[in-house]
Formats: sequence, structure tokens, C-alpha cells
Amino acid sequence: MSSTADKVKGLANEAIGNVKQGVGKATGNTQLQAEGKLQEVKGEAQQAVGKVKETVKKTIDEA
Repeated sequence: MSSTADKVKGLANEAIGNVKQGVGKATGNTQLQAEGKLQEVKGEAQQAVGKVKETVKKTIDEA
């Protein structure tokens, strides 16, 4: 997967996670809140992977 794809998927997972957390909090559904937090963290990790891939690619291209 490309660095851009990782970053986009990460942003999407973060956004969905935030929505799940909000809905879970509004409805008192702690399981949905936990799922949302987990998905948000997954999204943050995906974005980090994308940034690392981009840095590595730039380093290789400059060499």
C-alpha cells in the first residue's frame, strides 16, 4: 500500500472512530465508545506508517 493510501485510510479510521465515540457517549454505549477509540488509534497508526513510508521513499530518491 502506498504512503498516500495509508494516510487516507488512517484519516478515515480516525474520523469513523471519533463518530463512534460520540455516538457511544450520547447513547451511553460504552462498547461503542471503546470500539471508536480503538479505531481512532488504528487510524493514527496507519497515518504514522504512511509518513514513515513517505520519508523512506524520499530518502531513497535523494540517494
